[in-house]
Amino acid sequence: MINFSDISNAIFNPLKSWAEQSQGNWNLLIVSGFVLVFVGAILTYVLHKKMGKADERTKQISLNSALIVLCVVILCDVIFPKEYMWQIFFLFKYSIAFLASAIYLAVRYKKDFF
Repeated sequence: MINFSDISNAIFNPLKSWAEQSQGNWNLLIVSGFVLVFVGAILTYVLHKKMGKADERTKQISLNSALIVLCVVILCDVIFPKEYMWQIFFLFKYSIAFLASAIYLAVRYKKDFF
């Protein structure tokens, strides 16, 4: 049987050791997480506003976007370690979820309106 904690430790232990080498590395990781969260949230918000008012078509797109966010959050909860640096991975979990939702919305917007 696959033990996900061993796999995630093997993947994320080098990141942990790099972040603990200096305060600058730790700050770089935190700032990049915040920037990604803000960029993803702003892109998602702007693309939702560009779709227009809620109707039969846009409601389905919004629900699919929310489903993508939920699936990415659950997947990241399974993959990311819970023993160390969970605050940092919390940032990256939601930044990846918002960016995935924004990518979906951008693709749907391009397909529907261009």
